[in-house]
Amino acid sequence: MNKFFFIILFLIQFSSYAQIDSTHVFKQNQQKSFLKQSIVPLSLIGTGLFINYSTGSFGKENLQEKIQNSFPDFNTSADEFLLYIPALTMYAADIFKVKSKNDIFTQTKYLAIAGIANNLITIGVKNLTKEDRPNGWVHYSFPSGHTSNAFVMATVLHHEFIDSSPWLAYSGYLFATTTGILRVLNNKHWISDVLVGAGIGILVTDLVYRLEPLKNWNPFKNKKISTILSPTYFENSIGLYANIRF
Repeated sequence: MNKFFFIILFLIQFSSYAQIDSTHVFKQNQQKSFLKQSIVPLSLIGTGLFINYSTGSFGKENLQEKIQNSFPDFNTSADEFLLYIPALTMYAADIFKVKSKNDIFTQTKYLAIAGIANNLITIGVKNLTKEDRPNGWVHYSFPSGHTSNAFVMATVLHHEFIDSSPWLAYSGYLFATTTGILRVLNNKHWISDVLVGAGIGILVTDLVYRLEPLKNWNPFKNKKISTILSPTYFENSIGLYANIRF
């Protein structure tokens, strides 16, 4: 299998492990600047930009051609739902009373704020660059929205459970990384789209948790919340049923 494919897979996979390590370092030094904390996402964005605008061996077209030659006719729809697993994992952990940094409302609040900010940035860049996808679809390839949203959810999960359940906190990056890889293998995105998307998702979410917007806003703080979460199956479709009572 082509050596360039392994190099890019390493870059994407590195994002999950490096982000984990950066959080431990941050815990050891509370005075660490946000710029230093952001080395990983900024490196991903920088690497993605380099690949996106390079020509030759490490240009996005050349890399994509080598990947597609290594995995001809690869096709899966798993990337359409894997990105949501980190968020579902977080809520499942809440149901089973796993200790988290914040309550379920604050988790949802930060997830929503990070998600909105991430999509505003991602969609804005897509409309600004208007780059075609590798499969020939017109415009809106750069950066990958699926990947950026996957890393938003993974990073929220990471922040919420890194102190109480590290293995749970780490798990989200596995699904986010897999989402990005599948977007490339499905020929829906260039490597550069995925790397920049991952960097944006991590950076935006880290910033939300650093600034803690609307920190004290919780209209349900003094109310008991009960949650029921269960899988559903209807007309050959798998879904999820959620019932939250305040």
